[in-house]
Amino acid sequence: MNLRDLRYLVAVAEHRHFGRAAEASFVSQPTLSTQLKKLEKELGVQLVERSPRGVMLTEVGEAVVERARAILGEADEIRSLARHARDPEAGTVRMGLFPTLAPYLLPHVVPDVRAAFPALELLLVEEKTEIVLDRLREGRLDVGVMALPVAADGLHVEPLFTEDFVLAVPVDHRLATAGTVDISVISEEHLLLLEEGHCLRDQALEVCRLHGAQERSGFRATSLETLRQMVAAGVGITLLPELAVQPPVPVSPDVVLVRFSEPVPRREVAMFWRRTNPYRDFFPRLAEAFRRLPPEIHGVRTHAA
Repeated sequence: MNLRDLRYLVAVAEHRHFGRAAEASFVSQPTLSTQLKKLEKELGVQLVERSPRGVMLTEVGEAVVERARAILGEADEIRSLARHARDPEAGTVRMGLFPTLAPYLLPHVVPDVRAAFPALELLLVEEKTEIVLDRLREGRLDVGVMALPVAADGLHVEPLFTEDFVLAVPVDHRLATAGTVDISVISEEHLLLLEEGHCLRDQALEVCRLHGAQERSGFRATSLETLRQMVAAGVGITLLPELAVQPPVPVSPDVVLVRFSEPVPRREVAMFWRRTNPYRDFFPRLAEAFRRLPPEIHGVRTHAA
């Protein structure tokens, strides 16, 4: 048994398809299939169930994959430890961010990160919070950037910034000319929200619960951009995070952004990493680079290091 064959098995588990698993592993499909058969022969059990309808893992295959992920994570950390020993600012950092933040935050911070750490390879993964958290704990990610609260047992939490929410309304809505409004105005409204699984949905639902607003039934968006287009189409109103309404995000002429007076609904964003990660002494410096947001961005307050 070797790490390469365990990687092939994990790839099959993730893609549920030999061809796609082989492509992701940069080998031919016959090579991957042959190596998995050798692994099964070595272990004396069937790990993969092959049928014309697709690929499934056997019960023991699922258990082996779970252990294989842990082993591969440890192996990757050994390599990272060696790279870190040679140069703390070189090597690879695998970072996960949630979808309602990643495309809006990264354009502001990646240039500074590259300038500060030119030898660093930053691999970025965009996934929902629960997936980022799971991969972080499994060792498949080094760092996660997520919105609080998060069940962060065993993880270091480094606050980055607090971000305001703004109210997005259609151009002909009664609140479109209001300028600044009290949060209580949403008690008379039905808000458009994201589908299940997005942390922004949970945050917006908490605001609704506190201030008496209701969700607009029958309409749930899969992304912030879809949500924005639904507002532009006059379907309803929604809450958008501050970074999602800042350049380079284009302005929509059919959407009006209305700011709240205090108390403003906000979310707090933090960076997370395992306390045992070999880069743990470097990550506070990386976090500081993520705090250096342009000062002209309204409604974002960075935390001191």
